[in-house]
Amino acid sequence: MSESNTEINYKEAYEREHEKCADLADKIVVLESEKEDLQFKLDRIKKNKFWKATGPARSVIHFAQRQKERLSHCGGPKDILRKIRNKSHQKSLMESYGTGSFPDAEQRKKEEETVFPYMPKISILVPLWNNKREFQIQMLDCVMNQTYQNWELCLADGSDAEHAYIEELCKEYAAKSDGRIVYKHLDHNGGISYNTNECYKLATGDYIGLFDQDDILHPSVLYAYVKEINEQGADYLYCDETTFQEDNINKMLTMHFKPDYAPDNLRANNYICHFSVFSRKLLEGEELFRTAFDGAQDHDMILRLTDRAQKIVHVPRLMYYWRSHAGSTAASIDAKPYAIEAAKGAVADHLKKHGFKHFQITSTRACATIFRIRYQILGDPKISIVIANKDHVEDLKRCITSIQKNSTWSNYEIIVVENNSTTPEIRDYYSQLLGLSGNDSYAERCKLHTVCGHDGGILHSEDGRISVVTYHGDFNYSAINNLGVSYATGDYILLLNNDTEVITANWMEEMLMYAQREDVGAVGAKLYYADKTIQHAGVVIGLGAHRTAGHTHYRIPVQNLGYMGRLCYTQNATAVTGACLLVKKSLYEQVGGLDESFVISLNDVDFCLKLRKLGLLNVWTPFAELYHYESISRGLDDQGEKAERYNKESEHFREKWKAELEAGDPYYNPNFSLDRSDYALRDPVSGR
Repeated sequence: MSESNTEINYKEAYEREHEKCADLADKIVVLESEKEDLQFKLDRIKKNKFWKATGPARSVIHFAQRQKERLSHCGGPKDILRKIRNKSHQKSLMESYGTGSFPDAEQRKKEEETVFPYMPKISILVPLWNNKREFQIQMLDCVMNQTYQNWELCLADGSDAEHAYIEELCKEYAAKSDGRIVYKHLDHNGGISYNTNECYKLATGDYIGLFDQDDILHPSVLYAYVKEINEQGADYLYCDETTFQEDNINKMLTMHFKPDYAPDNLRANNYICHFSVFSRKLLEGEELFRTAFDGAQDHDMILRLTDRAQKIVHVPRLMYYWRSHAGSTAASIDAKPYAIEAAKGAVADHLKKHGFKHFQITSTRACATIFRIRYQILGDPKISIVIANKDHVEDLKRCITSIQKNSTWSNYEIIVVENNSTTPEIRDYYSQLLGLSGNDSYAERCKLHTVCGHDGGILHSEDGRISVVTYHGDFNYSAINNLGVSYATGDYILLLNNDTEVITANWMEEMLMYAQREDVGAVGAKLYYADKTIQHAGVVIGLGAHRTAGHTHYRIPVQNLGYMGRLCYTQNATAVTGACLLVKKSLYEQVGGLDESFVISLNDVDFCLKLRKLGLLNVWTPFAELYHYESISRGLDDQGEKAERYNKESEHFREKWKAELEAGDPYYNPNFSLDRSDYALRDPVSGR
C-alpha cells in the first residue's frame, strides 16, 4: 500500500514538473519572438536619418540627466557642499598619492639594493590589442622602472596590421630588458581572456601579476608586494588604485582606497580589481581567465583564487593608475554592457561552488556591476527579539507595532526586558501585550513573583509570542539583554532597541539569510534617524574622538550612494550596532553574551570583536532598514556623570582591544581620517 502510494505520488510529481517545463518552453518561444520583434524595431529606429541627426542633442540631454542624478545621490544642498569640500581636499592631496609618492633617488637606490630572503620572479601579464603608441610606451616604461628587478613582462599581441608599431616597440624594449620581456604576436585577436591566457603560457615566474595595456604601475609596487610576501607569506596581493585622465596620473578622477579581504564585499562588487598578484601555485588545475566570463574575467578569477589563497594581503597604498578614456571600463561600464551579465555569471558560479542554491543576483542603484544577492533561507528557524525597556510607552508601542504589522517573517517571539519602569502607562501596555486585565493585570502578576537577584521572572501572552521579563537593579544594558536571552526559545537572537521602527517588511529575512551561514557571526541593519539620514551603516573601530569605535556615513542622506557605492550593497564590517543585531543563540552563548563590564556603551562592539576572534565574519546589510530614534530612551552620553562613565568604558575598551585598535580596522583603509565618518582622506603630513 505504501509503495503503491509512493509510486503514484512520484508519477503525479513527474507529470506536474513535465507540465511546468512545457509551459516554460512555450513562454521562451513567445519571449524569443517578442525579442526579435523589438530588435527589428530598435534597428529601424537606429538606422533612421532623424535619429542619427539628433545624436549630439541626445548626448547633451543624457549628460544633463546624469548630472542631475549624481546630484540627487548626494542629498540636499549641505551634502553637495560637503562633497565639493571633500573633492577639493582630495584634489589638494592627489599629487602626494601620484608622482609625489614615487621614490626619490635615495629611496630608489635603497629599494633596488634590497635583498629579501625570498626573491620571487613576478611575471606580469599584459594582453595587447591596438593600443595607442603613447600608452604602450608608458606601460613599458613603468615596468622597466620598477625598483624590484626580478620581474618578467609577458606580452601577447593580437593587434591588427594598422598597429604594427606595437610589435616594433615591444621588440625594441625587449632588446634592452636583459631577457625579461617576452613577446608573442598572435595570429588573431581572441579577446581579453584568450590573449591573457596566451600571456600566461609565456610566463615562468613564481608569482603572476595582471596588468592592463593602457594603465600605469607605481615604480615601487613590486618592491612593496615582495616585502609582504616575505613578511607575511602572502599568496594573493592587491593595492589601492585610482582612475586618471588620459595624460597625467596626478589628474585623478576617482581614488579607490579599499578594505582588506572581505568576501561579502567581493561577491557584491569586484573591489579588489587591480593590481592583483598571486602565487602561481593557486592556478594549479585552474584556468587563468575563462572565456565564458569575458568582460568580468578578472572578477571570476579573483573569486576563484581568493577561495584557494592561504594569505590574502591588501597593501593600503595607491599604486595602480587606471587610465580612463573612451571605450575603457574605467570610463563607463556602459562601454562594455556584456560585462554586467558576465559578472553575474561569475558570482553565480562562485556561489554554487560554496553550496548555495536558489539565490538571486540583481544590480543595485550604485552601479550595474554592484550586486544585491538574495540567499535562500533554510528551514523555518525561530527568532527571539529581545528589547530592553524602561517607561517610554509610546516608543515601545511604536517599535512592537511596527514588528507586528510590517514583518513578513512569522516565526518569532518578542521578549521585553523591563527595567525599573515607574509610569502606570507602561504597566497598562504590558498588560495589553500579555492579554491581561483587571485583577489579573501585569502589575498584580508581578507582585506574585519572588525576586532572586536581578531576575524577577517572566510573563507570557496566551499565544506565547510576547513575554515580559523583569530585571531588578541599576541599568546595565549588557546584563538586561543577557537576562532576556536566557529566556529566549529561538534559534536566533535579535537584539533590538525600543526606539526603533521597522521600515523594510522582510527585514528579518534579509538579516537571517546571512546569520544562518556557518562563517557569519553578527548581522546588522541599515538604521536611519527620523529625517532619513544614516544613523548606522557599520561600525569602524578606532574611529572618533575617543578612538574606540564609530559609525561610518553618519548623518549622510538616504539618497547618497556612499563611498564607492558602499551604502548600496551588503558587506563585511568589524562590528554592527546592538540597536538591531541578529546572531545565532549558540554563538551568543559561546562568547558569553554581552560583557556586563560595559554597562552602557561599546558592549555591542566588544561582542562583535569576540565573534571575530572565533574567526567569524560580521555582516552589515543595507536591505534591512529601520528608523532608530537614537538615545530617546536614555539620553546622550556627552555630559556630567554619563560622560564620565563613557570615558571610563572607552578606556576599558581601548585596553581590552589594544592590539586590534593598533592594527586598525581591516575594513576601513588607513588612508582615511579617523576624525571623520565620511571616508575623508587623512592628510599624509599631519596624519589626521
